[in-house]
Amino acid sequence: MASRLDRSPVAVWWRTIDRWFLAAFLSLMGLGIVLSFAASPAVAERIGLDSFHFATRQIFFTVPALGVMLAVSFLEAREVRRMALIMLCLSLLLMVAVLYVGVEVKGARRWVSFAGVSIQPSEFLKPAFVIVCAWLFAEHARQPDIPGNLFAMILLGIVLALLVAQPDLGQTMLALGTWGVMFFMAGLPWLWIIVLGALGASGLVAAYTIFPHVAGRIDRFLTGEGDTFQVDMGREALINGGFLGVGPGEGTVKRVIPDSHADFVFAVAGEEFGIVMCLLIMFLFAFIVLRGLNIALKEHDDFTRYAVAGLVVVFGLQSVINMGVNLQLMPAKGMTLPFISYGGSSQIAIAISMGMVLALTRKRPERRKQLGSPGFSRHALSAE
Repeated sequence: MASRLDRSPVAVWWRTIDRWFLAAFLSLMGLGIVLSFAASPAVAERIGLDSFHFATRQIFFTVPALGVMLAVSFLEAREVRRMALIMLCLSLLLMVAVLYVGVEVKGARRWVSFAGVSIQPSEFLKPAFVIVCAWLFAEHARQPDIPGNLFAMILLGIVLALLVAQPDLGQTMLALGTWGVMFFMAGLPWLWIIVLGALGASGLVAAYTIFPHVAGRIDRFLTGEGDTFQVDMGREALINGGFLGVGPGEGTVKRVIPDSHADFVFAVAGEEFGIVMCLLIMFLFAFIVLRGLNIALKEHDDFTRYAVAGLVVVFGLQSVINMGVNLQLMPAKGMTLPFISYGGSSQIAIAISMGMVLALTRKRPERRKQLGSPGFSRHALSAE
């Protein structure tokens, strides 16, 4: 326990960090490693790799992800904005590059390779997009003559266009939904809510009409006909697991589902460790989202409020989509379960996002003192 008199950066960080958030993130990372050992050996053996190939790589990704998350959590709000702006510019450039030199998988270009390392730029785009939009909304709230909302709309259009061009409609939905939540918090008029709702519905209809794979997934979800093997097996695994599961290593779904270590790791958790494990995972995600929104609603600084809310909303929506697909409550969509599914780009990008949450929610006694002083206003804080 650090002494109150200790003013070293680490001691100050430990006193000011939100330890509930930190414990929840570490718990998800630990569960990711445990479930990787449970789900990935069968996948590795099926494709001729060492049994623990994916499990060891999960640890390899988790260690730097933890380091990145902790490093980002030391930043001040101004430094978080600068970092996000740099990330946004680099991610947008890589998103454009993906369309021309990206690796094509199943008809989509979402990855770019450098020196044998594959990167999915859209994963890093999400936290940067949230932070920059939060800053634009906050600047407009502080000075209405600054067209922050307009710039945020333009940025949204650019991001959505690049995501649809890949195409990656899952990330498109995440970006649009998160942007809508932040815009609503920033005082979105009801007319805009109606307009954006209509545009969103039109976008879904257009996606169903233009993209055959989207139409196929929706049709299979609604009718139950066609190739529904993975989602059917995922649901069966959850049913077989019962309350306490069949036991570690005793599951069968991981032996037949190609993505059991990635998109369907939740089903593996349910089969081997039971509903208890599923509820624990769901509780951790719900806790992070609800705590983040509660802190955001109490925050006086506009930028911090929008940013924290946006980051936990995109985190929560991604987890809901993944678990919803595993439970056969949504059409199939390749979406990782944050911190738990296998994936390098996803692990590092989510670590950056949650590092930003830790940085922005750190206790700042000097801010509380200012907030309690006579004549202090929210806009004065925003102008810091």
